[in-house]
Amino acid sequence: MIRVNLDVVMAMRHVGSGDLADRVDITPANLSILKNNKAKAIRFSTLNALCKELGCQPGDILEYVEDKE
Repeated sequence: MIRVNLDVVMAMRHVGSGDLADRVDITPANLSILKNNKAKAIRFSTLNALCKELGCQPGDILEYVEDKE
């Protein structure tokens, strides 16, 4: 499964949800879905904008972890 570590990266950068949502032009609700690992997909344009604003790599936000059997 893919784990989204957006909340961790945001905390490390001291960036709030509302501010980041405005800067990457997505709704706070959609940002919350990403932060809470509820997203089924993410657009590359959104991932690109997040990485640009947070000064990170996609691998800082997305992580593969094996499913527990």
